[in-house]
Amino acid sequence: MSKYIFVTGGVCSSLGKGIAASSLGSLLECRKLKVRFIKVDPYLNVDPGRMSLYQHGEIYVTADGAETDLDLGNYERFTSTMLGRANSVTTGQVYQAVIQKELEGRYLGKTVQVIPHITDEIKSRIFAIGESPDVDVTIVEIGGTVGDIESIPFIEAARQFRHDIGRENVAYVHLTLVPEVVDGELKTKPTQHSVKALSELGIQPDILLCRAPVELTESMKKKISLFTNVDNNAVISAFDIKTTIYEIPLVYHKQNLDKIIIEKLNIKNADNIDLSQWENVINSFKNATQTVKIALVGKYIHLNDTYKSVVEAIFHASIANNVKVNLVKIDSEELEKAGLDEIKKIFANTSGILVPGGSGQRGIDGMIQTIKYVRENNIPFFGICLGMHIMAIEYARNVLGYENANSTEFSHNTPYPVVGLLEEQLDTKLYGGVVKLGNSDIKLEQGTKIFDIYKEEIITERQKNRYVFSTKYKDAFKDAGLIIGGYTPDQALVESIEWQDHKWGIGVQFHPEFKSKPFSPHPLFVQFVKASKENVK
Repeated sequence: MSKYIFVTGGVCSSLGKGIAASSLGSLLECRKLKVRFIKVDPYLNVDPGRMSLYQHGEIYVTADGAETDLDLGNYERFTSTMLGRANSVTTGQVYQAVIQKELEGRYLGKTVQVIPHITDEIKSRIFAIGESPDVDVTIVEIGGTVGDIESIPFIEAARQFRHDIGRENVAYVHLTLVPEVVDGELKTKPTQHSVKALSELGIQPDILLCRAPVELTESMKKKISLFTNVDNNAVISAFDIKTTIYEIPLVYHKQNLDKIIIEKLNIKNADNIDLSQWENVINSFKNATQTVKIALVGKYIHLNDTYKSVVEAIFHASIANNVKVNLVKIDSEELEKAGLDEIKKIFANTSGILVPGGSGQRGIDGMIQTIKYVRENNIPFFGICLGMHIMAIEYARNVLGYENANSTEFSHNTPYPVVGLLEEQLDTKLYGGVVKLGNSDIKLEQGTKIFDIYKEEIITERQKNRYVFSTKYKDAFKDAGLIIGGYTPDQALVESIEWQDHKWGIGVQFHPEFKSKPFSPHPLFVQFVKASKENVK
């Protein structure tokens, strides 16, 4: 029988349920258990693909092309598991499926209700993952906060699991808040009320993860245990980490979180644990002495989670290069009216610059200004998706002399549409979303920087794009010195470009950040940080 762990949150959102679930999964994987994750989100959207980045943060793309919550990125970074469309469940998906079944007469004329029809649909999606023969433990993170009306069907489905498959096969982990008030005093009352609210919905948590700015004292743990009916040793201190989130698995292990889980779920043959990969990551971070300043120039820098995977991939690469990265986020819109002297001042002592993905006109001229400065001053540069598009636009304007060259995303009337829609999208009227998603093969050209980095002719990377480099201008770009480093295998689309005679200037159509892990950093990020390290003045 497979085992199931449900992770819920209380008091307020953004406490770190995704990191907590990921850390627990990594500890179980270090005990040689095969772990899978499911994220259930209570919003009515079918997926976050058309949601504003300011509303939702990063949209993470899986290998099979699903647009999902950013927590799936955490799951994949912390473990070796490969996730897909089935690992992301939303209220929109569930209700859509139930209504479709009703229209098809699958309920035989019965009144369709939240219980049992909605909860059964939720459970069937979880069982579809958990009952796979290659899964030992399935961790289900329930989005939102206990008490939200939207989350109630998911909480009810989680409650029914223990009734359906037995107490020894289901564990409930509740992440809650122990806030700090005047004079640094920690208050347990919000945690008590959160557990009470969860209990009123029929779930008594087995483990509490208590988010607090500092480690809880033993007396405070005993107080929480007494008022919540949770075993004293199962009250875990989830205090703020001063180093990196990748130390959290070690912090939880020190408090026996993984041991408590395997005992409660009666998991056999999982006594030994190997944490060496996490210890190596933390030791490398702590022992790094050199600091490299890298600028991330983007459109959504005011929300920390927007470029989550890019930021994490840079950190992974810093570990591989034995440096610490001082990552400076710069709003490209603020660069639009900046003169050369001001741009020099903004990028003073910056050793490398990265422009990530995005969409929309806002801030584009600031990116063009940035890339022109970087190209002309021989500063290592990495452009991802939109970043590569801006490389092409800037090169067309300032090297080829194509005045007003642009992407059709930003100007439908541009005389030189060097970036445009995929062919199959030209007649579509759908708003938002993308067409090319998930894994695809890319053929690299020998003798290019990108080929030297991968050392393979055919690579597989994840796509998330709607606009592409126009092959109509390919020869003109090549004649002007731009290097095309990669194509789709049929040569129909350009996947990578490079600047000639430049320290490190590479743009890619795909999104390498989605495949980077702390113990397996992506080679493109590793080489970009290496070039930035060598460029430190």
